[in-house]
Amino acid sequence: MLVHYCLIGIGFFRRRRGNVGDHQAKCQQWSVALCLLFSFRCRGFVLHFTRLEITPPPQKRTTFSHSNTFMLAMLFQRTVREALNSALDEEMSADPRVFLIGEEVGEYQGAYKISKSLLEKYGPERVRDTPITEACFAGIGVGAAYYGLRPVVEFMTFNFSMQLSVPIVFRGPNGAAAGVAAQHSQCYASWYGTCPGLKPDPVVFLENELLQVSFPVSAEALNSSFCLPIGKAKIEREGKDVTITAFSKMVGYALKATDMLAKEGINAEVINLRSIRPLDRATINTSVRKTNRLVTEEEGFPQNGVGAEIWHFIVKHCTFCSASVVEESFKFLDAPVERIGAADVPMPYAANLERMAVPQVEDIVRAAKRTCYRSV
Repeated sequence: MLVHYCLIGIGFFRRRRGNVGDHQAKCQQWSVALCLLFSFRCRGFVLHFTRLEITPPPQKRTTFSHSNTFMLAMLFQRTVREALNSALDEEMSADPRVFLIGEEVGEYQGAYKISKSLLEKYGPERVRDTPITEACFAGIGVGAAYYGLRPVVEFMTFNFSMQLSVPIVFRGPNGAAAGVAAQHSQCYASWYGTCPGLKPDPVVFLENELLQVSFPVSAEALNSSFCLPIGKAKIEREGKDVTITAFSKMVGYALKATDMLAKEGINAEVINLRSIRPLDRATINTSVRKTNRLVTEEEGFPQNGVGAEIWHFIVKHCTFCSASVVEESFKFLDAPVERIGAADVPMPYAANLERMAVPQVEDIVRAAKRTCYRSV
């Protein structure tokens, strides 16, 4: 059974002396050890979780549709950090099979405080700190999922992750951050978008490090039974002159761009993709056929990116799509598709170069104006 819990075997890992959360520790040592034997914590985790009883999954939740009632609901302010913490709390409360594992998720409450108060509420059996060994606790998550548990594996940054094919939720920061260079600032959305079968088996939830601010949320969204369908985009702002597709932090940039475009008489429609795969082709096609222009926006590299995939099914016939969305939209376009992405270089450290490497609001404005044949 222990073999199933750790599929990594023998590997290198770095261990700080003292508590993992002690950022002041200066002395580090390199060791070679069997993954399950490198620390008492990890060994205790495996032995303890082999005794957990598997309970039937909870009843399927109701998915709410957008309605006038939803739009008129009282709005509250909630940060992305608070929303993630609430979602984890709800899932752990609803399903005893769900547990959280990762670096500093317990005592330190997570590098971004996503797991705040969860250790106190659910205890060390379900909120488990690990050493700095992403490969190891990813393997522990694999083994736990094989045995019917529902692990949530937190990476301190998604630049340390790999692709797996089991029912695990991998969550962690993704995309451009401030002043942390290529080690922590790359966008991997299109990379994971190439993986088939991410629903409902493995789920990759990409968060942006710069979205730790307050957003308005409805009273309905705060209900523990509220659930959004995977693969359904949202029209954040309706328009008639040009369609702008974006996801994550870039949605906010797109909305700012629409305000600037409105001053010049351009009415832009913004689509929040929300999920990369499955991609809501129907919503995008419908919008493009209305506006006759398209701008795609993403933080990732342009080659083989999300924008490239959207461009492909907009202008070419896709034999693998359902009949409702395979109709070509190319004939509806009045201008070439504009794609906005990051510079094709690793993320720089210097602030001025960092800004040049990732898309800005001004880039969206210029691209939208080009599709409308306006002077830039």
